Amino acid sequence: MAALGVAASSALTGCGNSQTVSENAANLSAGESGTPSWLGQAPVINEADITETIDTEVLVIGCRTGGLPAVISAAENGAKVLGIDRVAKVSNPREDIGSIDSKLQLASFDEFPQFRIDKMEAMEDIVRYANGFARYDLIKLWADESGACVDWLTDIVERDGRMVMRFEGGLPPESEARDKAYATGHSPEKTELVADDKDFSFGVSLKEYAEEQGAEFRWSTEFIKLEQDENDRVVGAIARDVNDRHYIRINAPKGVIIATGGYGNNLEMMQARQPWNQDLRIPVPARGGNPTGDGIKAALWVGGKMDPMGAAVTFNRACCRPTETAGMGNQDTASNANGANWFWFGEQPFLKINLNGKRFCNESGPYDYMLHSAWMQPHHTYVDIWDSDYVEKVRQINEVGCCRLYPFDNGAPSNMPIQAMEGMFEKSIEAGFIQRADTMEELAEMLNLPVEETVATWKHYNEMAYAGKDTDYNKESYRMLPLDQPPYYGVRTGAWFLATIDGVIIDTNMHPVREDDSPIEGLYMTGDASGGMFAVSYPNLFTGLACGRTMTFGRRAGMLAATGQA
Repeated sequence: MAALGVAASSALTGCGNSQTVSENAANLSAGESGTPSWLGQAPVINEADITETIDTEVLVIGCRTGGLPAVISAAENGAKVLGIDRVAKVSNPREDIGSIDSKLQLASFDEFPQFRIDKMEAMEDIVRYANGFARYDLIKLWADESGACVDWLTDIVERDGRMVMRFEGGLPPESEARDKAYATGHSPEKTELVADDKDFSFGVSLKEYAEEQGAEFRWSTEFIKLEQDENDRVVGAIARDVNDRHYIRINAPKGVIIATGGYGNNLEMMQARQPWNQDLRIPVPARGGNPTGDGIKAALWVGGKMDPMGAAVTFNRACCRPTETAGMGNQDTASNANGANWFWFGEQPFLKINLNGKRFCNESGPYDYMLHSAWMQPHHTYVDIWDSDYVEKVRQINEVGCCRLYPFDNGAPSNMPIQAMEGMFEKSIEAGFIQRADTMEELAEMLNLPVEETVATWKHYNEMAYAGKDTDYNKESYRMLPLDQPPYYGVRTGAWFLATIDGVIIDTNMHPVREDDSPIEGLYMTGDASGGMFAVSYPNLFTGLACGRTMTFGRRAGMLAATGQA
């Protein structure tokens, strides 16, 4: 905790200066020092360099998971709305959408009543996961409005028969599960009408609907900074054309909505705010956006207040070679371009040991629990070991959420099928990541582990599994399965880093707030650029919570900006 405190403190203050980020940001124009180096100062753009002006009413910056719902909502509520993004065309939003009380969810719970969600219990669990570093009203807002948001999205994507929304219901029925999971995930999927259309996606469906409502988009347009009037209300932004680099003034008197994502690709910001995740991180081929914290910094420059500590969504589903350990910069990412170091199987709670060949925790915990336990081990790296009977054992393990490898109890498909694992394993074996051997002694040698200690750990693990009781770390008995079917598999494992989820604290009207909690008028935020809901890591046992929060708040921000209700 001391390390976390130092990291948070260094991110909020600079060089002995006791000012907070928001205080520093508010005083940047006066030239005061002490801001974090990653924040810097707002760029100064000469008026003569601004060669284009666009007038709209609502401007949405970032048109993906949070921005697309914001654009649609603003347009549906009668505003002239423009969405801008630095990419050349629409990107696909996240597709695990967490909500409570959607129509699909409630219908499923009629059939599976044992999976019903107590809303108050769920909210308390999210607060508990954040150790209280969260705004309860934001969590309640998600719980109260997310179901209606998913219903709204369902109507949109199913309007023309090209997509259908699926509720990912069905949880492990075993009463002995250590950690409570919540059936909150929803995912859109293409129907047979467009199954082979590679140009059609969830993002395309939302974009086309937004245009049907009169919204406009401008791609290849990067955000530079916000503009305020004499009363400090945000009234627009300066942007730049990615291709010819000319500057653009965009006037948006009803509101500007920032949905630019987090800062996972800003390495200086990452090192300042959550260095522990840098130690665990294994580079994998890029998926999704390229967030560099631009929206966060822009909101801080106009006086916003940052979350007290870093937080991220990390999956224990990336691997490195036996000569490597987790941490940025030591993997040959060029040779990993085919995705061989994605290790989708990694969350399955088989035997996990440290580089000294010793077991060190209950493998059945949430993703981040496993990774944080690994941070406490040598080189922040651990080894997954499983056997050839994994197909049936994974069925018995009965995982939840996006790591699940079998269809859910209500028939909804998993994100990845168990049948895909064999091909993934072979690709990773060929690339030198996963090792396979007929004996545990040979496997330990191939993984550069101490043979005697590794074999002793494996034998002891099997003894407990045969006895049906984990007397070391209390893993659930139905997941405590012996590894006795050669050949055996093993791989060194670390974090697949998905997204940062700390940002500029907002109120329930989606306004970023200043140090005194006063709202910054005219400015709204959603998604990973916004804060107030997560701390340290992500409560992954709520499937799709981050995405559901982002879309629910994006929809609300669009409505509020368009109607002027807040």
